[in-house]
Amino acid sequence: MNTYVYGITAASHPPLPEGLVGIGDPPRPVRVLKESGLAAVVSDAPEDLRPKRRELLAHQNVLGEIGADGCVLPMRFGSVAPDDRAVTGVLAERAEHYKERLGALDGRVEYNIKAHHVEEAVLHQVMAENPEIRALAEANRKSGGGSYESKIQLGEMVASAVKAKESEDAGALERLLEPVADAVSVGPESTGWLANLSFLVERSSAEEFLAAAERARRELPHLEVRVNGPLPPYSFVEPGPAQPAGTAAGGADTGAG
Repeated sequence: MNTYVYGITAASHPPLPEGLVGIGDPPRPVRVLKESGLAAVVSDAPEDLRPKRRELLAHQNVLGEIGADGCVLPMRFGSVAPDDRAVTGVLAERAEHYKERLGALDGRVEYNIKAHHVEEAVLHQVMAENPEIRALAEANRKSGGGSYESKIQLGEMVASAVKAKESEDAGALERLLEPVADAVSVGPESTGWLANLSFLVERSSAEEFLAAAERARRELPHLEVRVNGPLPPYSFVEPGPAQPAGTAAGGADTGAG
């Protein structure tokens, strides 16, 4: 039977909570495989595994339980190996890398920040900062709305200015939060968000980071800023060596909010 991998810890990590279960219907019991001073937290993998909400939450719950007692390298949802031996083989082969990552991430959590423009506020700002746009908008107003061509021109100018503002504001947001984090990871672009940033933060500095996020909201009032965390450090497990063929047990989880 295939083996599902939730995360990797040091072999000295405290024991799992009694009766901990993970993915599957019924939920599969969670167990530990040890090799080379490391431990992989695993369960049997269902044959019909799909990224349904119930399964995603079960994956997150197991990681939350592990992470409450110490550092864990979270694997992405769907990390499946052919069997237990394949998992311990990966632990042996990548022991140096995983131990380095555990040391680097110990005592740290991830906060994911997403932001988008408040439409009315950013349009007001774009108009205020661009005299050419203001002039054309005023000319169109005085001429009863303007010609079809001038309307198109105004729309294109506004869209271009807003796009430039997105890039500018994403950079400003990162600069405001970076000083209170140990590392920053830029996430993939997603529809509706101008920024998708993950910050590695010491647990002891979490309140300082959240205070910085509140300051960013005040300094960039035309942004809607969403904070998700604390999370296991999904975005900071890799980079590392490529996986041995035939196993998926080794990627960082991508999914924080």
